Amino acid sequence: MARLADYFLLVGYDLNKRGSSIGQGRILQRFPEKDWEDNPFPQGIELFCQPSGWQLCAEKNPPTFFIAVLTDINSERHYCCCFTFWEECAQNVIDQRDGEAEEDAPLPSAAQLYAPKTLVLVSRLDHPEVFRDSLGLIYTIHTDGLSISLENVVGNLLTCTIPVTGGSQRTISLGAGDRQVIQTPICDSLPISNCSVALLFRQLGITNVLCLFCAALTEHKILFLSRSYQRLTESCRALLAIMFPLRYSFTYVPILPAQLLEVLSTPTPFIIGVSALFQAETQDLLDVIIADLDGGTVTIPECVQIPLLPEPLIHRMQDALSLVLDPSLQIADLAFPPSSITTSTLRMQDMEVRAVFLRLFAQILQGYRCCLQLIRVHPEPVIRFHKASFLGQRGLVEDDFLTKVLEGMAFAGFVTERGPPYRSLDLFDELVAYDVQKIQYQVGSQKNLMKHVQELAEKLYRNENPYPAVSMHKVQRPSEGSYLRPQSKAFPLLDESSIQWILDQAAAKMQNAPPAVRSEKKCMVPPGPPIAAIVERNGSALANSNRRLEVVRNCISYIFENKMLEAKKLHPAVLRALKGRAARLCLTQELNLHVQQNRAVLDHQQFDFVIRLMNCCLQDCTSLDEHSIAAALLPLVTAFCRKLSPGITQFAYSCVQEHLVWTNMQFWEAMFYGDVQNHIRALYVNSEEAESNMDEVEEEERSALELAAEQCRLWPTLPREKQLELIQKEESTVFSQAIHYANRMSYLLLPLDTSKSRLLRGGAGLGDTESVTNSFITNSMAGSVAESADTESGFEDSEVSDVANCVVRFITRFVDKVCTESGVTSDHLKGLHTMIPDIVQMHIETLDAVHRESKRLPPIQKPKLLRPTLLVGEDLVMEGLRVYLLPDGREEASGGSLGGPPLLPAEGALFLTTYRCIFKGTPVDPLVAEQTIVRSFPVASLTKEKKISVPAHLDQYVQEGLQLRSCTFQLLRVAFDEEVPSEISESFRKQLHKLRYPQDVHGTFPFSVCLSLQHTAQPRTKDKNPSIKTISKNLVKNAKKTIGRQYVTRRKYSPPSRDLRGSQNSLEQQGDNISVSEDLDRSTLTISTLKAPEKHSGGNIAERACCRDYQRMGLGTLSNSLTRAKNEPFRISTVNRMYAVCNSYPGLLIVPQTIQDNTLQKISRCYRQNRFPVVCWRSPRTKAVLLRSGGLHGKGVAGLFKSPNTASTGPSQTDSTSLEQEKYLQAVVTSMPRYAEMSGRNTLSAFPSAHLYGKWGSMRGSGRLSAYGMNSDVGTRLAARELLTPHQNGGPSEGALTPRRAALYIIGDKSQLKGVKQDPLQQWEVVPIELFDVRQVKASFKKLMKACVPSAPSTDPSLSYLRTLEDSEWLLQLHKLLQVSALVVELLDSSSSVLVGLEDGWDLTTEVVCLVQLLSDPYYRTIEGFRLLIEKEWLSFGHRFSHRGAHTAASQSNGFTPIFLQFLDCVHQIHLQFPSEFEFSQYYLKFVAYHYVSNRFRTFLLDSDYERIEKGVLYEEKGDRRSPQICRSVWEYMERIHKKNPMFYNYMFCPEDGEVLRPYSSVWGLRVWDYYTHEALSEGPSYDWELLQANQHEEPEKNDSSAPQTKRKVVWPSYHAPRRFQPDAITCLLEELQNLEMDLRPVPERWKEAWDKVKASHRTEVRHESRKSSALLMSSSVSSQRHSLGIYLQESGVGSTLNLNLESGPSTTSTPTGAGKLGARNSTSTLYNQFNTAERENRSYEGILYKRGAFMKPWKPRWFVLDKTKHQLRYYESRTDTECKGVIDLAEVEAISAGTPTLGSPKNVDERAYFDLKTTRRVYNFCAQDILQAQQWIDRIQSCLSDA
Repeated sequence: MARLADYFLLVGYDLNKRGSSIGQGRILQRFPEKDWEDNPFPQGIELFCQPSGWQLCAEKNPPTFFIAVLTDINSERHYCCCFTFWEECAQNVIDQRDGEAEEDAPLPSAAQLYAPKTLVLVSRLDHPEVFRDSLGLIYTIHTDGLSISLENVVGNLLTCTIPVTGGSQRTISLGAGDRQVIQTPICDSLPISNCSVALLFRQLGITNVLCLFCAALTEHKILFLSRSYQRLTESCRALLAIMFPLRYSFTYVPILPAQLLEVLSTPTPFIIGVSALFQAETQDLLDVIIADLDGGTVTIPECVQIPLLPEPLIHRMQDALSLVLDPSLQIADLAFPPSSITTSTLRMQDMEVRAVFLRLFAQILQGYRCCLQLIRVHPEPVIRFHKASFLGQRGLVEDDFLTKVLEGMAFAGFVTERGPPYRSLDLFDELVAYDVQKIQYQVGSQKNLMKHVQELAEKLYRNENPYPAVSMHKVQRPSEGSYLRPQSKAFPLLDESSIQWILDQAAAKMQNAPPAVRSEKKCMVPPGPPIAAIVERNGSALANSNRRLEVVRNCISYIFENKMLEAKKLHPAVLRALKGRAARLCLTQELNLHVQQNRAVLDHQQFDFVIRLMNCCLQDCTSLDEHSIAAALLPLVTAFCRKLSPGITQFAYSCVQEHLVWTNMQFWEAMFYGDVQNHIRALYVNSEEAESNMDEVEEEERSALELAAEQCRLWPTLPREKQLELIQKEESTVFSQAIHYANRMSYLLLPLDTSKSRLLRGGAGLGDTESVTNSFITNSMAGSVAESADTESGFEDSEVSDVANCVVRFITRFVDKVCTESGVTSDHLKGLHTMIPDIVQMHIETLDAVHRESKRLPPIQKPKLLRPTLLVGEDLVMEGLRVYLLPDGREEASGGSLGGPPLLPAEGALFLTTYRCIFKGTPVDPLVAEQTIVRSFPVASLTKEKKISVPAHLDQYVQEGLQLRSCTFQLLRVAFDEEVPSEISESFRKQLHKLRYPQDVHGTFPFSVCLSLQHTAQPRTKDKNPSIKTISKNLVKNAKKTIGRQYVTRRKYSPPSRDLRGSQNSLEQQGDNISVSEDLDRSTLTISTLKAPEKHSGGNIAERACCRDYQRMGLGTLSNSLTRAKNEPFRISTVNRMYAVCNSYPGLLIVPQTIQDNTLQKISRCYRQNRFPVVCWRSPRTKAVLLRSGGLHGKGVAGLFKSPNTASTGPSQTDSTSLEQEKYLQAVVTSMPRYAEMSGRNTLSAFPSAHLYGKWGSMRGSGRLSAYGMNSDVGTRLAARELLTPHQNGGPSEGALTPRRAALYIIGDKSQLKGVKQDPLQQWEVVPIELFDVRQVKASFKKLMKACVPSAPSTDPSLSYLRTLEDSEWLLQLHKLLQVSALVVELLDSSSSVLVGLEDGWDLTTEVVCLVQLLSDPYYRTIEGFRLLIEKEWLSFGHRFSHRGAHTAASQSNGFTPIFLQFLDCVHQIHLQFPSEFEFSQYYLKFVAYHYVSNRFRTFLLDSDYERIEKGVLYEEKGDRRSPQICRSVWEYMERIHKKNPMFYNYMFCPEDGEVLRPYSSVWGLRVWDYYTHEALSEGPSYDWELLQANQHEEPEKNDSSAPQTKRKVVWPSYHAPRRFQPDAITCLLEELQNLEMDLRPVPERWKEAWDKVKASHRTEVRHESRKSSALLMSSSVSSQRHSLGIYLQESGVGSTLNLNLESGPSTTSTPTGAGKLGARNSTSTLYNQFNTAERENRSYEGILYKRGAFMKPWKPRWFVLDKTKHQLRYYESRTDTECKGVIDLAEVEAISAGTPTLGSPKNVDERAYFDLKTTRRVYNFCAQDILQAQQWIDRIQSCLSDA
């Protein structure tokens, strides 16, 4: 029996504390005044009576009732029932309101105020309706003035007692003529929900409630919001009800008062309800799930991830709940729905929903009793749950939801409550034991499901209402509207003495009454069906399991029968089979059988095999050991052994220690408790019954829990002595097992060699143990960061050398935990603490002896080290060190999620040579162990090396690791084998560092290889002529003596024998001598002539690339005489011949004709590094020149742009310098032929540079622009200013369409040219731009390397490949470079010269100048021209290759800055967009990029020509007679390869003469270069050609076998190079041709000759065809000579055929009607046929029109397409061309009018066929083929305009 109510309170508004923002309440009376002994009075009730705060109201509100729930310190809930009504305030309170200050303003301004008063009932029982009626009755007596004593009613209420449970019915009366019936629930463990669950689903919906359900079970914070307090209570009650049988154990406050809102910031989980008035205060809660009951929404913050139910269960739940809550949904689509639907009442719906959730928990927790571990039976059962086993058997190891539920507090309480085997049962116990199979069968049947749900709902309803037909309640209620009547008096204070007297009388009766005994019906808990998986397993995966198990059994049989050869054959298949759980269990069972047969002592071979199988078995298990594999192996590793010597035996545990499972505390606890359970069970098996076989079988079938239930039933009947004896036996059992496990743990935690301090990292509570599942973790070295383990493991200080102490601490912690839980006495525990160090020490002594003997065994045969192929002159610095190559962040090589074989980790050797760092070995995985793995990089490209601590192969120990990163985008992560001493590995690092950073450039590989070859070569006779090195050194040595003498060198120029493509006057036709002269005083001339035979031994400056290029462009064409034609605008100056003016410039420079050398010396002082402006390229069409220089110094800027009117007191050096600068720039301007026509200039600098910079991308908005279609001002377009009107200067003259431009634009750094004001009289203009600096390039490159070659895989989305690539900003820098280059190209193409002077003039300036020349001049897009461009602009003009590449120790601190690589990447981007414009292939660019950092050649060494001459590098390669195997120049090396193989040639090369390229520069149009990401582990880098050839010769030897040969090859990612296995069709044909020629004659024809013959023959055929069809085509008077080579690969049924088509002669066009007559065009397809877009679908009308180009440009035929869909008029080169040359937006068209013929217009065309299209930008002139077509075009365009 229990009290119905514990306390009654009267709480009112506290008028004395109304000054605060929220009023306060106070307890006016409390009954009883003294606390009950068993139930102290809860404090703070006045806060919960008015949760929103105590406030006075201007209106009288109706009475309210709600129940708040308080939880005491013992986790017992007190139901606080609050009945609130309002009373009139006294008049003096209202009068005081006017005199109060503003801060006391909670009082509303009204004539009458009402104060709240609350009747409160506090009870531990949950009978809300009874409490509502009782408090309502008290209020009714007061308001209606009934003549009933309130004291009697309250006293009766406080003295009423009712049974707590049992399903009884009790009628009570409070003495006011009332009758109330109270029904107690049958089972008090089932929650009482009334209708709250159904109401919660109505308010929030199925999905939202399921979300809250999962959130509560996984311990998230949940907050309910509502304007109704009672709804908050009911919702919280409903959430707890559907969680049954789990009980919520965290903070539970259904109604939280306003004063306690800070509780919401608690870090612990909670379920709390708050009034919706305070919704604004909850917005800042970042980790709280908010359920708005009034709005029906659930808000989940972004940072909260709620794990949901496993996939099959959540859908079944949603379907079942839908059936219950919305039965009409099932018949909504029926044509003839039933007339009536049987819908459940709200109360029954509530029970049915709870029944659905009960079924869910029965399915989730099915078989949970099988995983309960019994530790103790007496005096109280101690039960533990084996979580890992449960998850493993259910197949839900990786399910986040169930894992978190089992780890939660609610489930811990569930095990404590329901674990005992002998107790009373409830509905859930019966359901999970007997009805689980029924639930499984009902999955597909809605009818059976609803039937079962209704049965369960009926049981739940009967539990709450055991007597449905109860007598009617009779409780008096107040009349309607009675609360509005004016009250004459307030609620009176009750007489305390009379109520106390009633309480005392009741207490006296209770003392005389017999004590109530609560009878509980206890029984044995049924175990239920065995555990089963929720997720159905894949049937196909199990199909082959029997075969695999047979393989495992056979292999073990062979091992124990000593049939080692047979076992080795099966070994790979067994390793693969052991990936499956069934095979691992089979292995443990088979090994256990051999242990039982006393076959545990093995010989060495057997021992090694068994150990390997055990390690393989364990490496695929997680540390949780969810499948009990490690548990099954634990007794076996202490059984299998081998004898090392007499008296010394090595057990298997010393070889299987390297697994995380042994350091997991949870694993050891589960093992310990499992063994304890077995021994406790054996303790209670009756030995007398075990004598008979039948009884033995019966006993075997009885589980430990069943035996424990029987013992618990008998326990009260046993005498005290027997009870103490059983307790003593159980404790002894636990104690002995603790000693046993202390030994076991020391076996598996102490390493064999305890002197090495090798301890496993990890343990219970470790963070991410999954990442190291397949490998072991070793003791990390000092400085390791990533592999730090959780300190809970017990090895937090495992770096300490004292291994024993670490193990002792770990075992002691384990013993303390398990013994405390098992109830071991403190004396026994102390004894264990003293025993553990002795156990560990004794085991260490045993291990020392075993370790000594094991060293004497012959070592395990390791794979033979494979030696790498070396280049000529490449020597080994260190012999191979045995290492493991570990996988990095590139997942392709390690298999994994991307598929493919696990090539890494690989075992092999690390070699260090004078040129490379090489790894060569074989994969560790035996399934791919036949492959060879090669990964290498040049030593000179090393950017970073660091020590690492990493996992390695299981069979070997690892001391340390090394990570080497190369700027060739290669990463070597290696772990040294135990046979490599640390001294050797340290020596390797030092040698590597010494080779990477030599003291001088002579220590680099290209110098050392020549020295070594000279030493080994035979001595030669001395040459008559002095060596080039001597001459060059003497030249530099005497530089100062000769600087003063002005002299001229007259040298014979011998042009190269290469074919200079694109040059009009080939150098091969110039047979005369070329002299280099100056306009100096003739009396000071000294002539020195070097004849042709001496050109190999003299310092022939004129033969450098600069001079060759100057001659090609006509910039330095000289005559035999010393006088120069005065009309030549530029000359070759030798002012820098001794590198005295600028040591980073070449010796020969192009300057204006009128500028003297002494002027150049003055000008050079104004520029950084003395790099004054020089001409490097001239446009052959516009004659505009491109100049380069360094940035201006501050004084240079001030002098150049100062106002000419500034008064000066006298001449100064600054003034003279500025005048010289102006004179120089004026000379450049004057040199241009169109200078006289340019009277004005454009105002490019008038606009902010940032605005200018941001709009450059607009010039590529409509595709690749025509070189002849630019008639708007370049600068204005780039500044994003469009011409607003086509009529400038008063009329529509043609001059209005061509704005005036500056003759020279100076592009410089914005920071230097800041604040510069232009002189309007000058002819040049400054364009300040803001690019990036060298430091940004260096930082960006580091991030790019980490993005493309990460050191470790990352699951963090912020570290994904695309995100890190974006963060590197590498593509953004390429975008800026291409943008600036496009600006300069446009300016040069518009006849303006450009001077580029950025930073020091040797980094960004070189990039921009080279890209401009590449885009503008087709010659530089040939193999010959590109080489010449690099030699001229990068080498001769002094890019600091050694400084930026950190080639020597002096530049080590600068780091690697890939300016040249950035340029090559830009070329790669342009090559991708214009593949037919380049003679060289993409591989050519990669080859240059690799050898630019490899330092194999001398080409890219040193910083300038001056340094190269000083070191004797520049010309000695021409002077020496050296071995043909050694190439000192990369160009010579590539030329040798090019002669043999077409790998550098681009077969799609079909350039258009004079074509200016305008590439896309937007970031979205750029691509990551595959040079950064591609690798081939089969051969290493493919840029050392001799090594590839050697590998190809080795491969055929491997294939010599009797196996049938096939041409089919499997190409593995990151292992093979697909281009090598599947070359292009042309290469295949050329190789086939070469093979056929080998059969006919010994020396086959070179590939280039064969290719040129094919081209020549095709050219003749096409020319012949074009003559035949020329009569059918219109010819243009201005036809461009277009040489194109189209390639068409046609797929046919038989195979692929190759058709080559070479078009020559005048470019021809065809009309739509006559297009079919041109056979040559119809027989082929264009290059981009396979890239055709869907634009053909939008072609409304199309045909040929002649279009006039921009100013002074010819008419050209173009294929025009009128597109109504896009409202555009597009034009193409020809009909079959898919690349749009330009777009005319019809939205800008103003008028169409008739046109007139102009100069150069097509002949024989009627004048009426001309028409003009006038837009807002310009006027387009068109010409059709006849009048009819012109009219058709005009009509079509007009129609399109009218439609718009």
